[in-house]
Amino acid sequence: MSDIRGSAPAASRRTKPHSTGKVLIMANPTSGGYDDQFLEDVRQRLESQGRSTEIRLTQRAGEIGETCADPALSVQTLVVAGGDGSINEALTGFQDHPAPPQLAVIPTGTANVLALELSLPRSAAAVADMILAQKTKPLHFGIANGRPFALMASTGFDAEVVHGVPLALKRRFGKLAYVITAIRIGLKRKGALLDVTLDGETLRGKFAVACNAHHYGGPFVISPGGATDPGLHMLVLEKDDPWSSLRYGIALLCGRIHKAKGATVRPFKIASIKAMKAVAAQIDGDPFGATPLEIQASDKTVPILVP
Repeated sequence: MSDIRGSAPAASRRTKPHSTGKVLIMANPTSGGYDDQFLEDVRQRLESQGRSTEIRLTQRAGEIGETCADPALSVQTLVVAGGDGSINEALTGFQDHPAPPQLAVIPTGTANVLALELSLPRSAAAVADMILAQKTKPLHFGIANGRPFALMASTGFDAEVVHGVPLALKRRFGKLAYVITAIRIGLKRKGALLDVTLDGETLRGKFAVACNAHHYGGPFVISPGGATDPGLHMLVLEKDDPWSSLRYGIALLCGRIHKAKGATVRPFKIASIKAMKAVAAQIDGDPFGATPLEIQASDKTVPILVP
């Protein structure tokens, strides 16, 4: 059984395929993109190859994390059918498991940036093949105030939007709900000044995001480091007024945010983000309290299945 371990080489590892290890697929039946027939197709394909497979539908918030933290969990592969928030929940639970299983992802939910990052398959046949092939990469992650993140931890305007989007609106409109909420909040907000300290050097800005992945908010490249690469990067934007936000948005669309005036992208080992007043924070697309934040890379990795 695979486990959380110290930093491993970023190169892919292909292990001998297993035919007896149990597979547990967890899914939220109320999330966007949930497809019971798709999951059943994956299950049948795995069972036909000798893999004992269970589909478990969550009944309450936090159940994925509780299952992943349970020391009695004894499976070879834990498959999360969900978005980035569900993956983060599993990762958080794994921190308390003495011998956690491999992680696999079936992309559903509102946001699937990690799936894009790892080029994960979308068809049932390809998902089953990936699980059977047992090819893994080490999923590196960061820690913000004790909570792991696979993609990012940020504070500023985007976190205010994450905190402000109504759940009913999110379920009805998906990603569009964030756009609607961003417009509503952006018309009346006044951003706070942040002190972002990176390995002892302090920068000032209105928006900061600690990145563990290339991508942010979809296919937009924000950092030179990927989720299967060790180390973190911090993006700091000096301003967040409407004109600056538009300018930064265009730079992001063009893949040039690191070259935009007033933007800094820098690798770091230890960072802190503080402000004179509490500023909303988010982790992997879900609300996460407010500043201050203390951030660093974890010295552990999780084996994640890739095509």
